[in-house]
Amino acid sequence: MSAGSDVGVYLITDATLADRHGIGVLGVVRAAVQAGVRIVQVRDKRASARDLLALTSAVADAVGDRAMVVVDDRLDVALAARHAGHAVAGVHLGQSDLPVEVARALLGPDAHVGLTANTPAHLEAVARLPRGTVDLLGVGVVHPTTTKPDHPPALGHEGFARIARLARDTGVPCVAIGGVTLDDVVPLGAAGAAGVAVVSGICAAADPGVAAAAYVAAWTDRPRDGGRTGQGDPRLQAVVTDHEADA
Repeated sequence: MSAGSDVGVYLITDATLADRHGIGVLGVVRAAVQAGVRIVQVRDKRASARDLLALTSAVADAVGDRAMVVVDDRLDVALAARHAGHAVAGVHLGQSDLPVEVARALLGPDAHVGLTANTPAHLEAVARLPRGTVDLLGVGVVHPTTTKPDHPPALGHEGFARIARLARDTGVPCVAIGGVTLDDVVPLGAAGAAGVAVVSGICAAADPGVAAAAYVAAWTDRPRDGGRTGQGDPRLQAVVTDHEADA
């Protein structure tokens, strides 16, 4: 992905929230992707490696080529799913997970490697990496959120904008994460976000398809700066093209 990529709405799964209305993770994912979500991150901090592998594989099979599927934290699960032939694009890593250089080396040049980054020091480290090591930065939290109780101090819109400006030198697009609501979509886009990551706003909704569609519409209809649209990562661009063709 390039710094000008349009990532759109990025769903992060939460099994507890998805079960609140008896829908389940697969039901949430299917509805969200049908509504135009472009990336799905499978996240379950409490699941065993075997259970997370089964869930990730099922999500990938349900999504097909309509969205990119990545695994939160677990490089081993991403590798195992890909080895078994499931369409898992890659992994999203935190600062305490395995180094992104290792993930890139093991997954290969065509995979997706995301990284959480929320301080200038994190961005300086990314800037020292070879270009192409990291495809996407998850920047947050924007607001305090119960889905990640150990989160760092909230950045707010202005704090996100500062990190996004610093990230321009890395050439890696930033997705805003953490307590993102519909009211945040436009200001975060103006602050330099390439997309917005949503957990509870979709997973906890009684109708996740309607909720996802609202986020997608808010992102699509936001004021544009210079008309930049999704360029860069060919896997993501193919997903966007296919979605537009189906619309």
